[in-house]
Amino acid sequence: MDRVTLRGLRVRGHHGVFSHERENGQIFVVDLVLGLDTSAAAASDDLERTVHYGVVAEEVAAIVSGEPVDLIETLAQRIADTCLGHEAVEEVEVTVHKPDAPITVPFDDVTVTITRRRP
Repeated sequence: MDRVTLRGLRVRGHHGVFSHERENGQIFVVDLVLGLDTSAAAASDDLERTVHYGVVAEEVAAIVSGEPVDLIETLAQRIADTCLGHEAVEEVEVTVHKPDAPITVPFDDVTVTITRRRP
């Protein structure tokens, strides 16, 4: 399976279990690895035969900036479902970073990574 990767998509969202996270919001970072067969697109040089990563990026940004959820696990699942809605995408790996998570000890990043496949 071929891969199309988007790394470091930064979007402000209002996700989290604490009221200050919902009120103030924070930056979330999303990485995507889309699994698909790109051979038909490569042979025909036709965008319609692959996934348009610009469209995917806009859809993911709309999810992150949209309806708040408590858990980044839920956010990752919503993103995965949207990516799998593209006909060419057979598998997706989604990593949601929450670099400003409310943790009381020093840390670099908090992430959740999920992999989902088309049934």
